[in-house]
Order: sequence, then structure tokens, then C-alpha cells
Amino acid sequence: MNITLNGKPLQLEQVNTIAELITFLGYQGKRIAVEANGDIVPKSQHGSTAVANGDQIEIVVAVGGG
Repeated sequence: MNITLNGKPLQLEQVNTIAELITFLGYQGKRIAVEANGDIVPKSQHGSTAVANGDQIEIVVAVGGG
């Protein structure tokens, strides 16, 4: 399956949901915001939101500091 992640093409196998994508990318446990095809995906829906061929996904990681 091919998606666009943060504006760059990405080929995936064995990823069916946003939660699986987050784990695949190593973002589990981090403060992130996810948008799929222009819609915000709440954290409570990561496990039930499917990733499909051609999806455009944006993931923003919060960075702390001071």
C-alpha cells in the first residue's frame, strides 16, 4: 500500500490502522497529533481508523523544551 506521510510518499505492508502506523514509525508513547485526509483523528480512534492506499496522513510530534 502507498500513502503520503507528511508530504512524502511511503510504501507500507502489514499496517491496517493509524495505531499500527504509529507503532511502525516508533511514535507510541509520544505526544502526537494525527490528521488523515484532512480530518483530525482523535487518539481514542487511532485503533479503529483504517489506513488505505492513497491516504494522505500528517503526524506532528510535540517537542518540549524551554
